Amino acid sequence: MVAAPPPPTPARSWRTGSWIDDRWAGLPPRARTILRWSAPAGIMLTAALTRLVGIDQPHEIVFDETYYVKDAWTTWVNGYESTWQTKPGDDGWTNEQFASGNVDIFTDQGEFAVHPPLGKWLIALGMAAFGPADSYGWRFSVAIAGILLVGLVMLVAHRLTRSMLVAAFAGGLLAIDGNGIVMSRIGLLDGFVALFALLGFWFVLLDRERTLRTGALWARPWLLAAGAALGAASAVKWNGVWFIVFFGIWTVFSDVWASRNGWELLRRIPVNFLLLVPVALVVYLASWAGWFATDNGYYRHWADQGDHAWTGFWAWVPHSIQSFVHQQQEVLRFHENLRADHPYKSQAWAWLLLVRPTSFYYVSSNAGDPGCGADSCGAAITDIPNPLVWYASIAALVWLVVVVSRRRASWAKAPAIAVLIGFAAGWAPWLLQWERPTYFFYSIAYQPFLVIALAMALRAFLGAREDERSRRTTRTWLVVGFLVLCTALSVFYWPMWTGMTVPYDFLRLHWWVPSWI
Repeated sequence: MVAAPPPPTPARSWRTGSWIDDRWAGLPPRARTILRWSAPAGIMLTAALTRLVGIDQPHEIVFDETYYVKDAWTTWVNGYESTWQTKPGDDGWTNEQFASGNVDIFTDQGEFAVHPPLGKWLIALGMAAFGPADSYGWRFSVAIAGILLVGLVMLVAHRLTRSMLVAAFAGGLLAIDGNGIVMSRIGLLDGFVALFALLGFWFVLLDRERTLRTGALWARPWLLAAGAALGAASAVKWNGVWFIVFFGIWTVFSDVWASRNGWELLRRIPVNFLLLVPVALVVYLASWAGWFATDNGYYRHWADQGDHAWTGFWAWVPHSIQSFVHQQQEVLRFHENLRADHPYKSQAWAWLLLVRPTSFYYVSSNAGDPGCGADSCGAAITDIPNPLVWYASIAALVWLVVVVSRRRASWAKAPAIAVLIGFAAGWAPWLLQWERPTYFFYSIAYQPFLVIALAMALRAFLGAREDERSRRTTRTWLVVGFLVLCTALSVFYWPMWTGMTVPYDFLRLHWWVPSWI
């Protein structure tokens, strides 16, 4: 008598979790509910503590806060970025006056701003709430954006994989990572770009699910929402436009692939464009409402002066629109011709290798100075990410490329493609900007996709239910050890991210590579 063959192993789907996810599903409903809420709540609490506690220190304008914090306040008061009074021969006088509480030394004259206004309006909300002279208010909105980014990473990771484990891994790793922390504790714009870009990505995922299920052509509210979110990203900094380009192309080819009909391309391109781009444009223009509603913004009346006004066929265009177009052209010309040198500039290819993180703040002190208990001390704020998290994320990204390149079907291929598209949208366009100065902190726009890639790799490493128990146990302890080491490294690097005064010899221990100094 021949024994019956064993039942076939069920095919794994990209919505199927690891063996730990399977164990999760087997828990009583009450236990699942507790775990479902306790893990994200703990991660969000960690994100809040690392981003809100002590953000008022240092109480001085740091790095490019000299542009964005002061511009935020004049935008709030005047409706547009305005110039500030200066003291001849003292470049830091205005910043010192601002930090000391003298926040009304600005003029009514418009200032040339090279980034759209939305991020500055958002920074101004915190300043309005806590007062413009309070450094907590300068950075509050950025910190809130950083906290929300951690929560959104968990939502996106869960939407991609349906795994609470992946969501917890991704959110937890971002919550304790130095790049995410630093970019949530300084009044810069890039954290807002990251938040709105990831929000647009989430809406695109929702649109993918709904459209692939229903085959809808025009009835696609999530694509409209994606346009609004990505328009907001572009209204903070222009690199948000690249997310519109990449995600828009993704939706078109995803629709065509699902239909298995090449001619569908002719329908989907105009439809997806009309659903995505005009909404983004409306949001972008709305961010300039203060400029349009007032009279003294930079180039606000350019078309009214001299012979600037358009003639011929385009003469009917309102002068305010003509002036706005000219202002946008001048901003584009500025970015195209920007060749300034900077000691912390770093090309996009070097970001993946972590060659040159950005130093935002450094103050040295000696024995007897406040907070210094050694012969020499220093206080630094540098966006060195958690090295283990960063390099492991890059390795996970390579793993996703391998997953996608395989010809045979793979349980991870669909989310891998999505994550790689998100990463490429935030990173690849900067490779073309090799002549202009770029900085490592721009990487915050695509770091959410890196930690999601790492979270997916960790889940895959844990193995499936059918794996041997001893192998599962070994891998579990390896993952636990990895996470514990990541946490320990974050504690070690905390002074480098928050401007704490520590002995200089201790600071030196954090500069693993000479170019990190």
